[in-house]
Order: sequence, then structure tokens, then C-alpha cells
Amino acid sequence: MPPATAASPWYRHLWPWIIIAILACSVTLTLSLVAIAVNNPDNLVNDNYYEAGKGINRALDRERLAQTLQLRGKLHLDELTGEVELRLTGYSNPNTLQLNLISPTQPQKDRRINLTRSDSEPGRYIGQVTDKVEGRRFVELLGVEGNQTWRLFEEEDVSHDKDLLLGDEPLQGAEELKQ
Repeated sequence: MPPATAASPWYRHLWPWIIIAILACSVTLTLSLVAIAVNNPDNLVNDNYYEAGKGINRALDRERLAQTLQLRGKLHLDELTGEVELRLTGYSNPNTLQLNLISPTQPQKDRRINLTRSDSEPGRYIGQVTDKVEGRRFVELLGVEGNQTWRLFEEEDVSHDKDLLLGDEPLQGAEELKQ
């Protein structure tokens, strides 16, 4: 740009272009962030707080039942074969169990595994996972005793080289029950 004089038009001066560039960048960034927010909604927010609150009480009832039945589980994930093995001790021995490996922030990484009881070994349950599961997960084990569902639920760091112990942590919100 040639040097501007006082009588030259505005578009020949440098400062109006700097201000326009700053405004254009801020509009572009704002529209980009709006597009990201619309395309990737936050799915951690629950609109129905009352139902979620009632669900907490139901979950505590299931966990109290598991504690009453003195249930403990030792979970092993085999990376090579994809086999999931659970050793369950306590006063419940259902035919099938449901194991949920829940990612705290990414629902597409959640895994649901059905475990079946081994006929040869009591307390041994076997299932299959199709892909590698690692990292921080909420581990939920569901079973039925009588007509009631029990639940073991813990936050664990899942990896294929170590066993997970379920039912070894105290139940939050039910301190009145003794182990």
C-alpha cells in the first residue's frame, strides 16, 4: 500500500483494515465454536431431575441387597481372546449376569457383556468382549436373586494386566449397614 494522505479514501489507510481483520477473526471463531457446540452436544446433562433422583434410591436398594448377600467379584479381562471371567462369591448364584463397563464421558465406549455361569465351576462366569477396553470406567455388575435385582457398582481403572475387585469398597449412602 502506498502511504495514505489526509485526503485519501478510508480504504487506503492501514488502521481500518486492522480493525476489520480483528472483527472478521472474532466472527469466524465465534461461528466455529457455535458449530462445534451444536455438532457435539453435552450428553451428561439430564433434563428430568426428579426421575434421576428416584433412580438413585432404586440403585441404593440394589446395592444394599448386594451388600446383604455379601457379594464380591474378581473380574479378569483377557486381551488376546477377549474372554471376560468373573469369580463371584456370596449368597447368590444366578444363571446369567450383566456386566456394564461405562465410560464416564464417552457413551460410544460403553460396553455391555452378558456373563453365563460355568457348569463345571460354581461361582465362575464367562463372557466375551469384542474389542479392547482400557481406562477409567464405571463397572456395574447386575444379577437377580429371587425377584430382586442386586448391583455391584464401582469406579475402576480397567486394564488387561490386572484383576478388578468388585464389592470391596464401602457403599456410599448406606453407612448404617455393616459389612
